[in-house]
Amino acid sequence: MLLPNRSVSPQRALLSVAAQISLQLDAPRTVSETWARLREWREANGFDQPITFGWFQLALDMLYALGLVGFDGRTLRLTGKR
Repeated sequence: MLLPNRSVSPQRALLSVAAQISLQLDAPRTVSETWARLREWREANGFDQPITFGWFQLALDMLYALGLVGFDGRTLRLTGKR
């Protein structure tokens, strides 16, 4: 689940999705903006396996638990180094 394996492709591994989310946070953004940008980015970059909002949340939770993303009640922002 965190890393690619037989049942989770590299496109959908939480670590990969978390990295993709961090690319979208070049400026503070709302959760909705980040989700929309991630979907657009994945489509533009040939990621053909869709992810659900729940999977997006899990990856975002992982970034938060690692102290890499902060939330001020309105926007997400990177707090650590990428």
